[in-house]
Amino acid sequence: MASYVVMEPPSGSGAADTTFVRDGFTWLGFLFSPVWLAWHRLWMEALLTFAVMVILSLLGEKLGLEGAGSALSLLVSLYVGLEGQGLRVSALRRRGWREWGVVEAGNLGDAEIRQALETGEGGDEPEPMPRIVPDTSLARPAQTGMALGLTHTPGRP
Repeated sequence: MASYVVMEPPSGSGAADTTFVRDGFTWLGFLFSPVWLAWHRLWMEALLTFAVMVILSLLGEKLGLEGAGSALSLLVSLYVGLEGQGLRVSALRRRGWREWGVVEAGNLGDAEIRQALETGEGGDEPEPMPRIVPDTSLARPAQTGMALGLTHTPGRP
């Protein structure tokens, strides 16, 4: 089961939707680090990641250690894969978004449903349950008179 960080937009902005950020490893962030960061509008992080990867590759070639430069670039990609979602949450906080909380769910749809149920946005409240115990005013009147036989039927002589 995955954890989703629920971020609410700033109150003065036009955005009305909450954003769900899955907390965990991101394969796309690992495989395509600068592109993934740029896709999520993390411009400075994307430029810094690209620059560090290029510098490490050039440094590895210049020193004759091609394998070391590639391994260090792989470590940068691994860092983005592990901490990419945390970078997204931090960027949203810098933009004024508030953290509503964390929801655990199997997928994004379930996380949205759980968050909606916890905030009461899911719709109308269910109708109250019918009373099982009858009211005392509706109970049978006390039986008066003599009864011959096993049962007494009120109102009949």
